[in-house]
Amino acid sequence: MREHLQNYIDGKWTDSVGGKRHEVISPSTEEPISAITLGTAADVDAAVAAAKRAFKTFSQTTREERMELMNRIVEEYKKRIPELAQSMAEEMGAPVSFASTAQVGAGMGGFLGTIAALKDFAFSEKLGANTVVYEPIGVVGMITPWNWPLNQIALKVAPALAAGNTMVLKPSEECPGNAAILAEIMDAAGVPPGVFNLVQGDGPTVGNAISSHKDVDMVSFTGSTRAGVLVAQAAAPTVKRVHQELGGKSPNLVLPDAVFADVLPPTVQGVLVNTGQSCIAPTRILVPREREAEAAGFIKAMFEATPVGDPMNEGMHIGPVVNKAQYEKIQGLIQSAIDEGAKLETGGTDRPADLNRGYYIKPTVFSGVTPNMRIAKEEVFGPVATVMAYDSLEQGIEIANDTDYGLSAVISGDPAKAAAIAPKLRAGMVVINGWGPSGGAPFGGYKQSGNGREAGVFGLRDFMEVKAISGL
Repeated sequence: MREHLQNYIDGKWTDSVGGKRHEVISPSTEEPISAITLGTAADVDAAVAAAKRAFKTFSQTTREERMELMNRIVEEYKKRIPELAQSMAEEMGAPVSFASTAQVGAGMGGFLGTIAALKDFAFSEKLGANTVVYEPIGVVGMITPWNWPLNQIALKVAPALAAGNTMVLKPSEECPGNAAILAEIMDAAGVPPGVFNLVQGDGPTVGNAISSHKDVDMVSFTGSTRAGVLVAQAAAPTVKRVHQELGGKSPNLVLPDAVFADVLPPTVQGVLVNTGQSCIAPTRILVPREREAEAAGFIKAMFEATPVGDPMNEGMHIGPVVNKAQYEKIQGLIQSAIDEGAKLETGGTDRPADLNRGYYIKPTVFSGVTPNMRIAKEEVFGPVATVMAYDSLEQGIEIANDTDYGLSAVISGDPAKAAAIAPKLRAGMVVINGWGPSGGAPFGGYKQSGNGREAGVFGLRDFMEVKAISGL
């Protein structure tokens, strides 16, 4: 069993003050695979104090110094790719082939994209008689999820560093090993003591202590909308900046004349990638009513051709979902769709035939789904696609927008026609004939999908304060 029992505070590995041991359960074997110490408010106090001290000097570093530091981080990161991939395969079930490419690559992309944005970023600009400058915020608290762990960490750590901030990171206790390895990477790259601090722990204790801490100037959270509300409430008394990337229920609006063989494979794939555990997974597939059976048959064939298996094996299969709670939630939503009258095209509540343990979900497709069904409203976070019919394109747009969320939307069909529809969709990102935004695009959503943006120049700005200087 791998053990990461210490926190990384002020440039040193330190024991927790009063923390307790927590074992991470492998989603493929249902047995303990690694262990951390769940930290305490006292650990957060120590990390914040270190970050506050370090801010005095790190905030005064130059663009060139920070770029050199981040380039060193990238070089150290490359050396640890196999270990990072192994850790994620063991703890959250991403197949090791996928973990070593997409998962690790997404984290790398967060650093490289921020370096590119920092290179040309205008820290000062003239606005009439005023000079407007961008300055670091201070101490940034970061709370990150388990589903794309390195990606979400990098999209916070990289811009915080680039802006001259210091930070305290709490990764998910469901997938903590990659964050511990990242702390080793930061140490090897020569990040000054106190600039980057890691406190392992859970949301109610460490997450709440970060969100409510009077010396934390900004909290950046990625996770569920329910947890995001708690973070915002904890942060409110100290009036700190709250930056959130929350849940999604993304539509895939398939245009009436779309050629399914051309446009559905790259868009529907987003429901399967990472075992459906992506906040931008386009699970609500909206099709013309007269083509519903055709679409359902096409998607059914895609899902039935998707193998499910052990994440420790190389290959293009999908793995289990992260834990028992997620497994039971997904099974409950699948059963609710059956009970409410949707047609089960393939999949269902049983494990794949050759697997008798682990949190494995059959790739599942429903047709005949209506907007009032639970499975059409709630974020599933598993390999489950719902085919929904519309009678006119206007109705299709209305159904696409009929959600509490607004993170991402997909349009499948002729790009010129899709471009005219994109402004009508209430989502922070619209992707045409794909499911993930291009590199450097601002990542974030409308409505209950959060506020603020990550990645590239927009992410960099969100980790800065804006100051107006007049009278020069």
